[in-house]
Amino acid sequence: MDIIDRSIDKGKAFDWGRTSDDYARFRDIYPEEFYRRIADLGLCINGQQVLDLGTGTGVLPRNMYHYGAHWTGTDISENQIAQAVRLSEGMDIRYHVMPTEALDFADESFDVITACQCFFYFRHEEVAPMLKRLLKPHGHILILYMAWLPYEDRIAGESEKLVLKYNPSWSGCGETVHPVHVPECYDADLRLVHSEEYLLDVPFTRESWHGRIKACRGIGASLSADEIARWEDEHMKLLQDIAPQEFTVKHYAAMAQLTKKS
Repeated sequence: MDIIDRSIDKGKAFDWGRTSDDYARFRDIYPEEFYRRIADLGLCINGQQVLDLGTGTGVLPRNMYHYGAHWTGTDISENQIAQAVRLSEGMDIRYHVMPTEALDFADESFDVITACQCFFYFRHEEVAPMLKRLLKPHGHILILYMAWLPYEDRIAGESEKLVLKYNPSWSGCGETVHPVHVPECYDADLRLVHSEEYLLDVPFTRESWHGRIKACRGIGASLSADEIARWEDEHMKLLQDIAPQEFTVKHYAAMAQLTKKS
């Protein structure tokens, strides 16, 4: 399903379903610290009912499953959900193909609602009251994000330049460390109780970093097959020139916890 938003990539269409295979193979990259910090907040643990918005291939539910929460994941892409179901075999996780703007669950169903790497895609004026309705009293929304730092890491920076060569409209470039932005429309019903940013060194091989970049919005989700093939050839040559077989890439992670007002 093509998504077109004039505030993202200058309105260039993208479809996460087109890159689901690579997404499943190469985007499950959050280190254990990422999940531990969530659990340390007392979230997504011990029988809590958790709704993961924009779940993609179910990365968050799958990796936090052992903390004991009961997970439901939703995503707009049928292909992403198919991968999530496959990768979650043996886990009791419920998945639904469902856009966030059309969530169909009973009032006060969830203790926690998570949004990892997807919050900025939402139509917030529609979503904010819906999330309030779905949260139990004193429930929480947890917004999560992680990105490479192109100005601090040479490999990330050079890879990013090559994405822009093939897709100049891509607006996912130039990340720097900053707090999660929460639009004002959430202020009426939710209060910010915790916000933090921290640095991470994420390990990769040439193959896994190549796959990670290919699975980004600017390449696999939006370019033609011919463009992707040409980018792949050039990117692998680049990595052979500048990257050892194994390396780390500097990232930062950010989170914001909102609590439902009484």
